[in-house]
Amino acid sequence: MARVPGPPPLEGLRRRIERHRRGKPAGEGHFVRETFCLERQAAREKAREWFDLWPKAAYWTEVESWRMLEGDRIEFTMRRLPSAD
Repeated sequence: MARVPGPPPLEGLRRRIERHRRGKPAGEGHFVRETFCLERQAAREKAREWFDLWPKAAYWTEVESWRMLEGDRIEFTMRRLPSAD
């Protein structure tokens, strides 16, 4: 007699949902991220401020993503490690 497969096990999905609810989704890592929406010159200054405060070599600081908006505004996300240990 052939066995009819039942629904797939949901334990893996439950674990992923629980991790997400705790605020650390899988794949997010340990980076600190902050998103800004500023005029072009202010955006450059904010990015430079991050690189000055948290040097790339120690904190892996980078502009993770960016896009241009209407009115010469830039929306961008900065990313860095929380510490240089």
